[in-house]
Amino acid sequence: MVFLKSVKKINVFKAFFLILPKLAQVSPLFFIVWQLSAVLHGLSYGVIAPITQRLFDGAADFAAHKTELAAVIGALAVLGLAHAVKQALNGIANFINMMYYRRAEGVFSLGVHEKMSKIAPVCFEDTEILDEINKAMEGKNEAVWFTGSLLMMLNFYFPYFLCMAVYLWNIKPLLVVSLALVFTPTLITQVLRSKVFAKAEDKAAPLRREFDYYENCIAGREYFKETRVLGAFSYFKKQYVETLALLNRLSFRASVKSDLAELGMKLLSLGGYIGILLMLLQSLLRGEISAGAFAAIFGSVGQMFGLMEELICYNLGAVARDFGQVRNYLQFLRMPEREATEPAAGGDITLRGVSFTYPGGPQKAVDGVSLTIRQGETVAVVGENGSGKTTLIRLITGLYQPDEGEILRGETQVSAVFQNYRRYQMTLRENIGISDVHRAAADEALEAVCLQAGIGDDIGYDTMLSREFDGVDLSGGQWQRVAIARGFFRPHQLIVLDEPTAAIDPVEETRIYNRFAEISRSKTALIVTHRLGSVRLADRILVMKQGRLAEQGTHAELMAAEGEYARLYRSQEQWYHRP
Repeated sequence: MVFLKSVKKINVFKAFFLILPKLAQVSPLFFIVWQLSAVLHGLSYGVIAPITQRLFDGAADFAAHKTELAAVIGALAVLGLAHAVKQALNGIANFINMMYYRRAEGVFSLGVHEKMSKIAPVCFEDTEILDEINKAMEGKNEAVWFTGSLLMMLNFYFPYFLCMAVYLWNIKPLLVVSLALVFTPTLITQVLRSKVFAKAEDKAAPLRREFDYYENCIAGREYFKETRVLGAFSYFKKQYVETLALLNRLSFRASVKSDLAELGMKLLSLGGYIGILLMLLQSLLRGEISAGAFAAIFGSVGQMFGLMEELICYNLGAVARDFGQVRNYLQFLRMPEREATEPAAGGDITLRGVSFTYPGGPQKAVDGVSLTIRQGETVAVVGENGSGKTTLIRLITGLYQPDEGEILRGETQVSAVFQNYRRYQMTLRENIGISDVHRAAADEALEAVCLQAGIGDDIGYDTMLSREFDGVDLSGGQWQRVAIARGFFRPHQLIVLDEPTAAIDPVEETRIYNRFAEISRSKTALIVTHRLGSVRLADRILVMKQGRLAEQGTHAELMAAEGEYARLYRSQEQWYHRP
C-alpha cells in the first residue's frame, strides 16, 4: 500500500517518547512506584564505594591509634546496612519490573487488536499489510521491554554511575575519563548491532508468516483431517523445515556479524580495564590515594565493569536487537484508520460507476457497476465463481470502499451470514448472541431465531460447541444453521446471506430461504448463491460476469432474455432432474 511507504523512519529517541506515555498509562500509580524503586536501587549501589572507603580508612586510622574502635564498628554497621538495603531493593525492583512488564504486554496486545479493528478490511487482502501486522504482533512485547530498558538506564544505571563519577572525580579525575573511553568501543558495537538486526527483521517477517501457516497446516484443527487423509503431511513438513532453515539462517548471520564485532570491542575494553587497575595501583604507591580509597575503588571497579557491560551489552544490546521490531510496531500503529462516512438520507442503496481492484490484483474484481437496491427489496446476486459476487456484497455493506464511483446508503444496520462463517468454541447461546452483545441472549429470543434457522431443540442453549472444551461438535450443516441464526439474531434493516447454505441439501436450503424471505418482508435482503434453484423468491436477480453487471430482472424475465442467467440455470437444471 502506498501509505506504508510514506511512514517516516522512527529513531530510538522518538520511539521511546512515543511508547513512554502508553507504558505509563498501563497503571499510572504503579508506574511511579516502579520508577522510584529503580532510582533508589541505583543509588543503593552508588553509595557502597564511599562507605567502604570510610570503613577501610577508619580501620587504618584505628591501627595507627588515630580513632576509636567504636567508629570502625559504626562504619562496619553502616556498610552492612547499605548492603542489606541494596539487596532488598534489588528484589523489590526485580519483582515490580516483572509484574509491570506482564501487565503492559497484555495492554499492548489489546492495543494492536484494537488498531486492527480500525483499519480498512481490504488491508487484510494485501500481503504487505499482512507482513506489517505480523511485525507488529512480534514487536508489541519488544516495545515494552525496549522502553523498560531505556527507563532502567535513566533511573537505575544513571544514578549509579553519577554517584561513582562524582566519587571518582573527587579522588582522581583521570579515572572517570579512562572509564568513559574504555566503554566507548562497546557502545559503538551496539549501534552496529541495531542496524544488523533491523535489516534481518524486515527479511524475516514474510518468512515467519509462511512458517506459521505451514505449522497450522500440519497441526491446525481445521487442516489436520485433510492433511492426514490425503497424506500431505510430508509436503507441509518439507515446507515447514525449509522455511525454518531460512529463518534460522537469517538469525545466525545477524548474530555472527554482531557477535564478531562485539568480541573485538570487548578485547579493547579488557585492555582498558587492565590499564585502569595499573593506574590505580600506581596512584596508591605514589601516595595519591589512601589505602581505603584503593580498596574501595578496587572492589568497585569489577562491579562497575559488570554493570556497565550489563548496561551496554544487555540493555543497549536488547534495545539495538529489538529496535527493528519496535519500529515496525510503531509504524503499524501509525497506519491510517478507516474514516467514518456520514450515510445519506433514505433507505435505498445506490451504486454509481463502482469499481474495485484487490491490492496487487491483475484486474478489476468489480468493474463499473451502477444499480439501485430499494428499501425492503429482496435481491439475489448470482454468477460463476470469480464473477465478483462476494466483492460486490462487501462493497454494498461498506466493508470495502470503491476505487472508483460512489455508494450511497441510508442509516442501515447490517447483518450478514458469510460462506466462511466462524465456528466459535463457545456455547450455543454465546455463538448466537455474539452478534448483538448489547442485549441478553434470552431463551425466548434464541428460540425464535433457532426456529427460523432450522436448529432443533436437541441442542441446549448452554451446550458447549467444542470437544476441546468438554463439549460437543456439530456437523457442517448444523454449524451453518448456527451461523444463520447468529445473523438473524442481530437487529438489522439489511441482511446478507453470502452462500451460507453450501453444506445444506437443496431441499433444506429452499426451506431456509423461503423462511428467510418471510421474515425479511419489510427489510432489505441480499442473497448470494450459486444454486439458482433457490433464487426465484427474490424480487430481482443481479447476474455478475467478469466483474460487470451482465443482467438484472426477475427469474421469468431473465429466462425469457436467453442470456447468461438462462445459460447458468439450464446447466444446473440438468443436475436437478438427473435420475
